[in-house]
Amino acid sequence: MKSNLIGSLMITAALLAAGASLTATAAGTQPVSASSGEMKGLAKQKVVFQVSDADPKKWNLTLNNVKNIQHDLGKGNADIEVVAYGPGIAMLKLDSEVGTRVAEALGSGVQVVACGNTMTNLKLTKEDMLPNLGYVKAGVVELMEKQQQGYAYIRP
Repeated sequence: MKSNLIGSLMITAALLAAGASLTATAAGTQPVSASSGEMKGLAKQKVVFQVSDADPKKWNLTLNNVKNIQHDLGKGNADIEVVAYGPGIAMLKLDSEVGTRVAEALGSGVQVVACGNTMTNLKLTKEDMLPNLGYVKAGVVELMEKQQQGYAYIRP
């Protein structure tokens, strides 16, 4: 458990460093900034997003974050999963107002998964949901497992 925590902290620190401006002062040189473009040379980044709100604004924020990661690191350089559970699953239904954006994310290689426990509790079936989604037994457990596998956890 301790090594998992340390690993998660190291990944979080790396992501924070990637987003922050790093300056190095050496004799006679100008400060140097690390850009997200330089992250492309690093190992493939892994990130999991939690969306447990039915608010389209939260979903759009999440999908904007996903798009920015893919743009900054390159689509092939980031393994991204969005986990929806609880009220957040409403935005994965066929009549979702963010359905087009979810479909775009899926088309760009992002995994979007729905919680089976929530679907059962709400009496939803796969036929009620957007096409091409993934399904997990328990959204919260999926988030836990992804973090144990070294994924950075983000909840916008």
